Amino acid sequence: MVDLTNAMWCKASRSTSNGGDCVEVARVSGTVAIRDSKDPHGPKLLITPQALRHLARTIKDA
Repeated sequence: MVDLTNAMWCKASRSTSNGGDCVEVARVSGTVAIRDSKDPHGPKLLITPQALRHLARTIKDA
């Protein structure tokens, strides 16, 4: 299990400050954690940096 207690979460630069639907990411111990910005204490998805790059390419190409 990855400890996310001290994770530095970042929103996308295109996120607005009006509380829109956003995801946040944090890099911890070679793993990328992803969470819903509206539910910071909710579930997190843990993936490798390579998997995140693949995910981003797949979404961009869709």
